[in-house]
Amino acid sequence: MDKLKRVLSGRDAEEPSGLAEVIDATSLGWGTRVKGFVACFAIGCLCSLLGSCLLWVPKKGLMLFAAFYTLGNIASIGSTLFLMGPMKQLKRMFEPTRLIATIVMLVSI
Repeated sequence: MDKLKRVLSGRDAEEPSGLAEVIDATSLGWGTRVKGFVACFAIGCLCSLLGSCLLWVPKKGLMLFAAFYTLGNIASIGSTLFLMGPMKQLKRMFEPTRLIATIVMLVSI
């Protein structure tokens, strides 16, 4: 379990002790990260589901669908920031093997 925590938090390599203390003092605890992930992911799923339901509202249905579905996607993607951290998430998203998929996803949002 500790190995999984290190990999998801971006600390798979050994760090100098002084730097490790600073990172540990400024980062969220594992329980807080999981709670943030679950809350953000649930909000994202709820917004996406609500957007899909609002699609059938007369006249303004498409605008409501687009707004809620976009917010849901952003919240769901943002939920993984709690597990990995923002910099590691961005580095992984813009790796050469994922660059095209990331660009297509961001443009389509």
